[in-house]
Amino acid sequence: MDVSGIFPALTTPFAEDGSVSVAGIKQNIGLYNQTGLAGYVALGSTGESVLLSREEAEVVLVAVKEAAAPGKILIAGTGAESTAETIARTKRAAALGYHVALVKTPYYYKPAYRAENFTQHYRAVADAAPIPVLLYSVPIFTGIALEAPEIITLAQHPNIIGIKDSSGSIQRLGETVAGAPAEFRVLTGGASVVYPALAVGARGAILALADLLPEKCVELYQLFQQGRHADAKALQLQLVRASKSIASDTGIPGLKYAMELRGYAGGAPRPPLLPLSAEKKKSVLAALGEVYPAAARV
Repeated sequence: MDVSGIFPALTTPFAEDGSVSVAGIKQNIGLYNQTGLAGYVALGSTGESVLLSREEAEVVLVAVKEAAAPGKILIAGTGAESTAETIARTKRAAALGYHVALVKTPYYYKPAYRAENFTQHYRAVADAAPIPVLLYSVPIFTGIALEAPEIITLAQHPNIIGIKDSSGSIQRLGETVAGAPAEFRVLTGGASVVYPALAVGARGAILALADLLPEKCVELYQLFQQGRHADAKALQLQLVRASKSIASDTGIPGLKYAMELRGYAGGAPRPPLLPLSAEKKKSVLAALGEVYPAAARV
């Protein structure tokens, strides 16, 4: 499985009554199908997965699968706190037609966890999984970062094919690329570091920013692949500003609002997350206007 290129970390739109909006999911995927995105990541952090019931999570997986164009790589977030539940979710995603499982680190019992907890957890999941596994390190939410030595150790497992590293550490990415097998796919989760990540050997990115700027994120990847480094660096700096002002400063509520401004189904976040204030909306509009000037006139 060649997991490379740009993937959006899909949001989960909700209907007026608070239920998962299947129509909204399919609207977004229909638009994304017209771009150069390599595939879709459902039930990641940006998808508010920890706020969904297991039944709702399945609704999301089915809707994305039904709407995705042929040839798109489908990645399902299946990580849970227990190894057994992670295996169960991974098997279910496989049965629904997903190609790869994205497995975040367990984190609730953080004080008790050491490297061996994670290596045993991931090996057990990979042994049981009917589809390949991507490690997922997202310390901003879990408080835990997979370090290069344990990533490299896990990379030896034949069913662990790569990692989404959302730490933003280029040092860690470089160490991982240098020490892991050549076929191990390293993907960054940070829109602000796509260019430097590719420069040290990453194969692509899974980005929240690709939910609202898929064309720009894909363009950055393509410019790098074409060796147009000056253009790639200029675009990267533009995306740094957008990522900071929208994804980092306002989070999922801001991301969803920006998606609406671009014609996607965004909607409100699920409580306890709160919608944006009027002041924050102005900030998001201004940031989006720097990338697409027409958006500032909405």
